[in-house]
Amino acid sequence: MFNPIKIFIVDDHQMLIEGIKSLLQNQSTIEIVGSANNAELCKQFFLTKTADVVLMDINLPDLSGIELTAILLEKHPKLKIIVLSTFSQGSFVKKMMENGAKGYLLKNASKFEIIKAIHTANSGQYYLTPEADNALKYEINLQNKLPKITKREKDVLILIVDGLTNSQIAAKLFISIDTVDSHRKNLYSKLNVNNTATLIGFVNENKFLEGPS
Repeated sequence: MFNPIKIFIVDDHQMLIEGIKSLLQNQSTIEIVGSANNAELCKQFFLTKTADVVLMDINLPDLSGIELTAILLEKHPKLKIIVLSTFSQGSFVKKMMENGAKGYLLKNASKFEIIKAIHTANSGQYYLTPEADNALKYEINLQNKLPKITKREKDVLILIVDGLTNSQIAAKLFISIDTVDSHRKNLYSKLNVNNTATLIGFVNENKFLEGPS
């Protein structure tokens, strides 16, 4: 006998949860086993119960869906997690997929697309909407093109972006002011900028500190 796919929904908007339940309630292949408005309630559910697929929002009040995905999969590696989010930026898609998500849907997804994603993920395959897939490819391509910096240069860069002076950075990292100045000049050269303002602008525009260095 065929067992329906057990679905758990995590979203901070109860109206959206009720909407998904309404969309899926008459599907013989799908069974809604629970829902949560925050990460803590979701974790409590999985202490004693289980599901096959989790529909996961990213923007939760107590913990991001990105972090919650990693936590759930560490303890329940057979879970299939599908993102259901308003965020279509490649950086979010990339982080969720890196943390083990099997799919990525936007909240304007159709009933057909949600059902297809659930069945695809449950079978062990990946399902991304065309928009999410394109955003992910763009993000990966962007990260591959960005200059590489050293671990220490990244440490200095983070503090520059935070507004610290060379002397403050030197004190915080226990290095000399000359060394900080050297790292700053290397960063200017690698990132093709000539002052602090354009350096910070480059970091923000390219989400440089969010990607691997």
